[in-house]
Amino acid sequence: MTLCNVVDVPRRLEEPAPCTVGPPNGSKRVYKVGHRRAAGHTAMVRAVLLLVAVELAAGIVAASTRISYDGNQLWRIFLEDAEDKKVIVDLKKEGWISTWGGNATNLDVIVKPEAIQKVQEAFKNEDIKFEIVIRNLQEAIDAENPPVADDNEDRSGFRLNWVAYHRTTVIWDFLEYFAKVYPSLCTVYNIGQSYEGRPIKVLKISNGNPTNKPVWIDGGIHAREWISPAAVTYIINHLVAKFEEESDYIQNTDFYVAPVLNPDGYEYSHSSDRLWRKNRRPQQPDLVTGRVCYGIDLNRNFGYKWGYDGVSHNSCHDTFCGKGPFSEPETRVMRDFIKGNLSQTLDRLPKKLAAYVSFHSYGQYILYPWGYMKVVPPDYLDLKLAADQAVEAIVRVGGPRYTAGSSAVTLYPAAGGSDDWAKAAIGAKYSYTIELGDNGRYGFLLPSKLIKQTSKEALAALRVIVEAAYLKA
Repeated sequence: MTLCNVVDVPRRLEEPAPCTVGPPNGSKRVYKVGHRRAAGHTAMVRAVLLLVAVELAAGIVAASTRISYDGNQLWRIFLEDAEDKKVIVDLKKEGWISTWGGNATNLDVIVKPEAIQKVQEAFKNEDIKFEIVIRNLQEAIDAENPPVADDNEDRSGFRLNWVAYHRTTVIWDFLEYFAKVYPSLCTVYNIGQSYEGRPIKVLKISNGNPTNKPVWIDGGIHAREWISPAAVTYIINHLVAKFEEESDYIQNTDFYVAPVLNPDGYEYSHSSDRLWRKNRRPQQPDLVTGRVCYGIDLNRNFGYKWGYDGVSHNSCHDTFCGKGPFSEPETRVMRDFIKGNLSQTLDRLPKKLAAYVSFHSYGQYILYPWGYMKVVPPDYLDLKLAADQAVEAIVRVGGPRYTAGSSAVTLYPAAGGSDDWAKAAIGAKYSYTIELGDNGRYGFLLPSKLIKQTSKEALAALRVIVEAAYLKA
């Protein structure tokens, strides 16, 4: 007789992150140089950019090769007007820079060593301000997740901890551990496979109360956002280990938790390219260059308003939305599990989701629909109230003050996102994307020493959202 509740359900480059260079003492320097370009300069810039784009294409390598970001820099660009934004768009299209993160007023980008002088010259001609945030990106990568002593197992009985970032096998073992030790509370579902055949697992945490409201939590949609799976596993550990100490609204919720929805990309970010974002599906070779690009942005691949705005239809871009909604196995298995469309008999979600929470990084935002354009749903005041309360909850656990707002207004339009789909298609009243820390000093390379504090912030925000769903959804 097994104690493990496991249900099996049968069933491949993104842009690197931004870099910057700072003075020797570590302080930041803001550069503002030059004047607006003279007439005729645009054509010359485009020609040079095209050449650099060809050079940057060499960054697409076989999975067996570990990409080095030695000499790459992270820059923060300050956008003052529409002309600045147009210049950045052109630079990005031509391959000079690649997006790391940002918002409507500033943008974090990676600049490769061979492009630094050329981009500086372009900014000089355009009178664009910028600061260097990271002098050498590879050094930041090397310092992010230093090896820790392996004491075989954590005191709790599993290898996973929150002083280091872990691989998917460790995370899956962590889920199985809880199903074995807490069989009346935890069930593991193998809901399907990734493009490369890796399992995608969900842990259900429930006391079995038939009136419980279901809440979905996920992480790891974007491969390079390592803090996301780390925070989600922290939440799992807390909810299960301290379940009896929790409030009624926690105990009377069915949690469905998927720590890593993009296992192929996540593994690739550990083994080959730390800054990989997408999944790992190979695309058709370019008819002219023969170049093969990999991956679909899974958070542009969901079915609500797919392809509407804030996406790319170029398979080499990091926001490539795929050839159609739910074209990817990773998004399909999530959809099918939530909607109960699988052929096997499962303990399917009994009713529409009360809440959907997807953890990402970085920027410190609590975002609600809509993301496809700058509009809000009819019940946005409820969403805003819970988001504002979550901001205060984070502050109370010693975190920074996050920014709350609708996705497209607060950041930028991005259609085909999971939170929009959960709100519109699944009926999740409270649907959020939470962009965890930090605010740009480390970006995606958040040092492992900050995992615990950031995870506490995630848990604090989740508590507020679950309470709101318990009372009003």
